[in-house]
Amino acid sequence: METYELEFEVRDYECDLQGIVNNSVYLNYLEHARHKYLLDKGIDFAKLHNEGIDLVVSRIEIDYKHSLTSGDKFVVRLKTRREGHLRMIFEQEAVKLPDGKIAVKANVIGVGLKNGRPIKIDDIPGFNIF
Repeated sequence: METYELEFEVRDYECDLQGIVNNSVYLNYLEHARHKYLLDKGIDFAKLHNEGIDLVVSRIEIDYKHSLTSGDKFVVRLKTRREGHLRMIFEQEAVKLPDGKIAVKANVIGVGLKNGRPIKIDDIPGFNIF
């Protein structure tokens, strides 16, 4: 299973009064990495949507391990795996550079919907990420 990586830098406005990245901002980092990964794999969200297919998150499990602060550089890593016929799992982590401290670990569970109803992963056109 390949590992995809995308590098980020914390921006001042992403931090709360404590001077650390707000917990909700990590969800944006993780989502951006998933979208870039899928785009790099040739998966076109707009085209799928026009065909009545949407990729959606159904659950996120996240563990906060180490706080990031303004100016920190970090990388979001992800791996993918299937769970049954419907679920795709994105195993993700944000890792501070250069020391390698894990800021967050998450499992993001996604499904494909066709006209609002769950469909098998194998029925999503061009979806060959596993």
